[in-house]
This record gives sequence, structure tokens and C-alpha cells, in this order.
Amino acid sequence: MDSRYVAEPYRIKVVEPIAVTTRAERQRYLVEAGYNTFLLRSDQVYIDLLTDSGTTAMSDNQWAGMMLGDEAYAGSRNFVHLQEVVREYHGFKHVVPTHQGRGAENLLSMICIKPGDYVPGNMYFTTTRAHQERNGAKFVDIIVDEAHDSQAELPFKGDVDLTKLQRLIDEVGADRIPYVCVAVTVNLAGGQPVSMANLRAVYELCSRHGIKVMFDATRCVENAYFIKTRERGYERKSIRDILKEMMSYADGCTMSGKKDCLVNIGGFLCMNDDRLYQQACELVVLFEGMPSYGGLAGRDMEAMARGIVESVDFHYIQHRVAQCAYLADRLKAGGVPLVRPTGGHAVFIDARAFLPHVPQDHFPAQALAAELYLESGVRSMERGIVSAGRNTETGENHRPKLELVRLTIPRRVYTYSHLDVVAESAIELFRRRDAIKGLRMVYEPQLLRFFTARFTPRGIDAAQVNRPAGGCSSQRDAVTEVETEVIG
Repeated sequence: MDSRYVAEPYRIKVVEPIAVTTRAERQRYLVEAGYNTFLLRSDQVYIDLLTDSGTTAMSDNQWAGMMLGDEAYAGSRNFVHLQEVVREYHGFKHVVPTHQGRGAENLLSMICIKPGDYVPGNMYFTTTRAHQERNGAKFVDIIVDEAHDSQAELPFKGDVDLTKLQRLIDEVGADRIPYVCVAVTVNLAGGQPVSMANLRAVYELCSRHGIKVMFDATRCVENAYFIKTRERGYERKSIRDILKEMMSYADGCTMSGKKDCLVNIGGFLCMNDDRLYQQACELVVLFEGMPSYGGLAGRDMEAMARGIVESVDFHYIQHRVAQCAYLADRLKAGGVPLVRPTGGHAVFIDARAFLPHVPQDHFPAQALAAELYLESGVRSMERGIVSAGRNTETGENHRPKLELVRLTIPRRVYTYSHLDVVAESAIELFRRRDAIKGLRMVYEPQLLRFFTARFTPRGIDAAQVNRPAGGCSSQRDAVTEVETEVIG
């Protein structure tokens, strides 16, 4: 194998059988799921690249730590350990555990946002924006323009455009910007990293205006790896030291431990501000649990603390990113159009370029994800117009420039051979791409529609399509609205 694709820095101790299905079975499963890969059952999936969230294979050290769970309702020693590790590796003063990242997003939004505020960020993320909008803020995209171009080759396409940020401050005033949300890395841009120089500049600009910087630190270790390998002056620095410097350019962060903390559940909210910490402790009791467990068992906090330590091992993260590069290189060799450059947690197929004959209103990325599952049993997910949702004021669809299918690689789960299957399946679809048709949406939930929306191939009567059982009248109304607005 090419030396660029380093071998797994682990050996397999436990295995789990995976489903092998026929095309006829997958056709039936797809219809039952309303052509939404989120609604497939895991035992209907061969290779599951839906997400890297909570799908990590934990180490023997983490499993051993789970046997040391202190399940005290308050003051668990596992929380003390987690707090010590976060302070050591991330550098923040205060840590509030949550059941997962969106719990932290909810707390941060409720504490900091008031109606009429603006929250700028380097491209939206679905749950993050939903929490911000739910609390009365307007999200403003301040990422560099190149991030919206799938073919732009920049080492740090996740960077904040400082001119856009300054312009917003000048237009609305610093007092209406509770914080700037900086994602490291930027998921919906293709897993693109942010440079250390940009993080430093954003922090300095915000500090001059009294605005806080809060990271979405979900994949911060991947970002640290890209800084080490792409940014001058960091070649000889350890991942641990780079991560610590990154975090010094923020006032806090939300963390989904289900990604770079290498666990199956858990997250936390960090900050340095004593007042915000007190408010977070009051709210976490209402929504999650005591400030010393936040919706997690002691054993989960212990596994997360140990996972943070493991995540900064260079050999682990080098292999993690190499798997993404391997899959991307195989796909590119077969002509499949991808987001460039390849990110650290997934490979993103450019569905606009893959299916140029399918209009965006016909959901090309959703259709391609469904077709890939039908072809091979590989589950991926849509990151395009469906994920973008609707404008809360006008009700119109957001129309992102990027219409993508995400092939997300779980940590320490699959081998290069599995990735060969994925590549061969996608390449075969690309060869017969002209035969792939679009979809229409026949059920649309009000929030985060990509999770539970249902579709049917265009040309099939919507009345024949399975809909959510026991749906209330608002759900039935939603179906009618989608048929009118999206199809009409």
C-alpha cells in the first residue's frame, strides 16, 4: 500500500458482524424509510458512513475505565477526572458536562442570546443554528468565500473572513453580538480546518470589541493535525501543544464528545467566565442533571476523559486523516467529483457535479445518498438543501451553494478494504449517473427536517408513500405544504 496511507495503529480485539443484504431487500428497506438514510435500521446497513458521531470504537483502556464508574448523584470522582483532563488539554477554567454536544449548544444559546442578537460563524451547522434561532438570534455566515466553492484548493478553507466580521460589527454594533461561533473544523464546508493565524486574528479582533469567541470544538484534534501538517511553524509541535494553543484563542467551547473525544455519548460546555459558569450550572440542572454529571453516567465521563488523552496521539490522528485521504484518492481516480481538499472526518461528494441534470429542488444529494445505499448497502447522508432547512422569517428554502453527500468515517471502526467497497460502489454509480432521478419531499417536520423527512422518487403518487404513523394534524398539513411549495 502507498506509504501515504499509514496502517492502523491498533489491532482488532473484538469484532461485530455486519449485515449483508440483497438489492431487493435494500429496495424494500429504502421505500419503508422514505428514501431517508437516517430512517434505515442499522441491521439493514452494510458499511455505515452516516456519521462519525458516537460511532467510535473505544479502546481497551476506555472500557477498563468504564468499570471504575462512580455513579454518585453528585461529586463523582469521574467528573473530577474529566475536569482535570479538560483543563490540562483544552485549558478552560470551567467544565459543565452534557449528554452530548447539542446539550452544550442549548445551554450556551439560552445563557448568551437575547432576541434580536446576531451570531456570526464560519458556516452554519444544523443543530447549532437551530438553537441560536430558537433563542432569537440571526446566524450570519462569515466564512471565506472559497469555502462555498467545492473545487477551491486552499489549506484552510474554514477561516473566518475578518472583513465580513468587522462589517457586521460596524452594521449592528458589538452589543448585539453575544459571541462569535468558530467551528474547528467546518463540517458543512467539507471538514475544512481553520489556521492558527486566523484563530488568533479573530480572537484579537473580538477582544477589541468586547465580544466573546466560542469554539464548536467537536473536531478540534483534526483541526490541530491540519495545522501541524499545513501551517508553517507548527511542523515540530505536538498535537497536544497545538490544541492547547488553539483553545487559548477562545473564551469557551461546546464539545460533542462523540467525535474527537472518542466516546459513544457525552459532551460538555467550557468557559472561563465565572458568571456564565454559574448560569450554566443553574440551567444544566433543569435540562441535563447536576453540574457534576450533566446527563452522563460516571463511567461515560471516565471514558471521555481517557478518550481525550488518546485523541492527541499523533499516530492515531495521522491514521484517522489518512483513511479519509485514501477514500478520496480512490474516488478521484474513478472520476467522482469531490470537495477539495479532503477534510479530516469525511469525504464529501459534490452532488451538483455528480448529478448536474437534477435540479436542487429535486434534492440531488438526498437522491444520491439513497441510490448509493441501494447499490451497495453503504449508508451516507445528505448535506445540502434538505439539511439547510428553511428561513425562519420567510419560510423559503435555504439554498446552499454546496450540495453534498457525506461519507463519514467512524473512528477506529473500518479498514481500508471497507473503503475499497465504498469507492467501487460510488464509481459504479458515477458511470451510470444519467439514470439517477431526483426526489420529492412528502413529509417535512418543522425542525431539523433532514433527520425525519420522507421522500419518494419523482413520478410516484405521494398517496402511496409511507408516512409517519400516528401523525398529528400539523404533520399532515406539513405534507400538503411540501407538495405545494417544493413540487409546485
